[in-house]
Amino acid sequence: MTRTAGPVAAETWKTRLARRMWVTDLLVLATVVFGTQLIWFGAGLDTVVTRTPLVTPIPYWVFSLVLIALWMWTLALADTRVPGVIGSGNAEYSRVLDASLRLFGALAIVAFLVKFDIGRGYLLLSLPAGILLLEASRWAWRVWLSGKRKHGAYFERAILIGTASSVRDLADELDRVPGAGYEVVGACLPTAISPRAGVPYLGPIDDLASAVARTSADTVIVAGTEGLGPSKVKEISWALENGPQQLVLAPGILDVAGPRIHPRPVSGLPLIHVEAPNLSKGQCAAKRAFDIVGSAVLIALLSPLLLVIGLVVRVSGPAFFRQTRVGKNGRRFRMIKFRSMVVDAEARLAEVKGTNDTNEVLFKRRDDPRVTPLGRWMRRHSIDELPQLFNVLGGSMSLVGPRPSLPDELAKYDDHVHRRFLAKPGMTGLWQVSGRSTLSWEESVRLDLSYVENWSLPGDMVILGRTVREVVAPGERAA
Repeated sequence: MTRTAGPVAAETWKTRLARRMWVTDLLVLATVVFGTQLIWFGAGLDTVVTRTPLVTPIPYWVFSLVLIALWMWTLALADTRVPGVIGSGNAEYSRVLDASLRLFGALAIVAFLVKFDIGRGYLLLSLPAGILLLEASRWAWRVWLSGKRKHGAYFERAILIGTASSVRDLADELDRVPGAGYEVVGACLPTAISPRAGVPYLGPIDDLASAVARTSADTVIVAGTEGLGPSKVKEISWALENGPQQLVLAPGILDVAGPRIHPRPVSGLPLIHVEAPNLSKGQCAAKRAFDIVGSAVLIALLSPLLLVIGLVVRVSGPAFFRQTRVGKNGRRFRMIKFRSMVVDAEARLAEVKGTNDTNEVLFKRRDDPRVTPLGRWMRRHSIDELPQLFNVLGGSMSLVGPRPSLPDELAKYDDHVHRRFLAKPGMTGLWQVSGRSTLSWEESVRLDLSYVENWSLPGDMVILGRTVREVVAPGERAA
């Protein structure tokens, strides 16, 4: 297999985007650090006090410049702006958080060793403000990139390698998640067949270099190694090493990610260890604390809106609708919502039961005649679900989690679907921000189980951020 240099067009937008992110990171950190200095010390020429006779006191404006430079350097060392992490997934946010915490931890140790008396308030303000604005900046870039991708730009042109079935499955998944940023331009297969419509056959795997040149591809994804063997994958890697193309291996393990996966090479074999999905007591405590603080703050902030909506709905009947749902470990609870339907909606269920606009298990009609005009507006912006904050505060629900199931749905669940009850149901979740009622039942289950088995606190924050975007620009919604 000959080596290929490939085109540089795709590399250009990646480099340009990374450079722009570098500039915004610098602006954010300069604003935060110097802003904090002004807030804490004023416009005076304060210095960092040292109790070491051989070390000269440092003016704070010099220390701030050093802190900004170290922060930027730490973000670069943590690969927070490399193409593989920007634009999708949680790795970008996690690396920014981890790099910032490590830097300030190292500063605290150095300051102790050399006896620098750095203003504690100055550091305590800089760290959270810097992390918050850095994450907000990365989120803004992600929104911008997503908008560009909706118009067909800023995609990585990918060639898939594997069997026809593995290539077809991966192509379907990449089409379902355009935010991942891959445009499948074709496939190299052992047999001369097209794996599916829209994915042309580009030739045998030995002709990969030619296929890359013809399609201007910048990414090669190995969808499956059946029939390839480790030596063939190694040859593919060697063929791409002189060019800008990336080689991506899809391990064939669906919906397992994050800290559960640990690569552990043994005698040259890249073994992947997958740990069981088991939240530690510390993780459960962290999630519960996040729910309590988050729900309490939101209730306090939204209490005027909750009061007004409740009074308006109360004019035509009860303000709230309470329904039995199935929660963690199969325990049932009463979920509370603002009433969005007419008072006798349950009695009129039979007249609309024959038409279902979602899927074979979940019931939902977009033109349900039982929904009131106010209820339709509340559903569009998810306002009817705000009273569930009290469920979260009480412990029967979480801010983020699987969809709360109805008791009569349980008979339709396959055995593996019951794994969704390992976590508390959520006001929002991965399936809600990934298509809502446009998803099939299988896709909804897969997303819920993926959330349960790969939970992380940064992941919850990302889902909450995407939920805000869905509320501002609402799509279709399931029950």
